Amino acid sequence: MRVLGIDYGDRHIGLALSDPLLITAQPLGTYELTGKENVDRQHFRDLVAKHDVGEIVVGDPLRMNGSSGTRAAKTRVFAAWLEKAVGKPIVFMDERLTTRQALNVLQDEKLRGKKKKEWEDQIAAVIILSTYLEQKRGARDVSKAD
Repeated sequence: MRVLGIDYGDRHIGLALSDPLLITAQPLGTYELTGKENVDRQHFRDLVAKHDVGEIVVGDPLRMNGSSGTRAAKTRVFAAWLEKAVGKPIVFMDERLTTRQALNVLQDEKLRGKKKKEWEDQIAAVIILSTYLEQKRGARDVSKAD
């Protein structure tokens, strides 16, 4: 079983995938929503089946003060749709500053325009997923110590 990481945007969705041991996260690409619900639903169903995804982590775009805004509400609507579409549990992960971190990772690359945005979305998804996997491992380590 793997975990799928998602950095949701109105049109573009950054994707990342864990390894089967839930240790690392790798970029999986960027998906551009088509606006056709049946096409988008089938894309995610195929993705989940192909990669044996058992859980999905979606970045939660909280404001810096921790409150939810319009972006968070849109993300939750998408996450509810996705959970219904693929039948896998959704977990939210605080994504504050992940775009900034992604830009820092990409600062030395010579990417521009659309290509840069695609990589930015993927790297943000990797950061969201990596943070989740680290927290999950930490929780397991604490429970083993008890």
